[in-house]
Amino acid sequence: MTDATPGTRLRAAVADDAMLLREGIGKVLADGGVDVVVSVGSGEELVAAVESGGIDVAVLDIRMPPKFRDEGIVALETLRRQGSRIGVLLLSMYATPEYAMRALDAGAGTGYLLKERVSEPHTLVAAVTTVSRGGSVVDPEVVAQLMNRPRADGPLSTLTARELSVLEAMAQGNSNAGISRQLFLGVKTVETHVRNIMQKLGLDDSPDNHRRVLAVLAFLGSR
Repeated sequence: MTDATPGTRLRAAVADDAMLLREGIGKVLADGGVDVVVSVGSGEELVAAVESGGIDVAVLDIRMPPKFRDEGIVALETLRRQGSRIGVLLLSMYATPEYAMRALDAGAGTGYLLKERVSEPHTLVAAVTTVSRGGSVVDPEVVAQLMNRPRADGPLSTLTARELSVLEAMAQGNSNAGISRQLFLGVKTVETHVRNIMQKLGLDDSPDNHRRVLAVLAFLGSR
């Protein structure tokens, strides 16, 4: 998704109406090897900055001026309509599954994290890197909310404990290799679990990571 060449630092734009938070995000990214080249206070300014070029990835709040509703997602949707494929990571104060689904519906290279992850430098930088490469990231709290919706007779009840762990990691945007590292399983074992999960849930086992995450979230959201 990014135009950055191997070995070069990512160039990021940060948008949040709170200047102190922008500075905090900027410091975390800079310490993680990401150059913040644009820092603005609204979605419209973010879109204009991206149009000017020279940006690989954007990190922006969902609620910004003028109405503090969904301006960040509107900015994302505007960028995608304009043909921009830069990575976009949306930040929110609240774990809102509906916002996460809407964000990922905009296409690959998109992520949704809680703002509190700014205090977890590795998590934030890893998410920015993932979306810059066209991957998908969903905050674990959003996934947990979706998985914990009670439905005793639903398809999730047919999954084993290990399959549920793999499903949760998959919904967070992890590749099979990432799930392997996170759960200390062999890649072949993960592939088998993923195949079984998709069959039990009646989902297409797509090799495209974004479509796979979107399919799982859509299923969880429909429960």
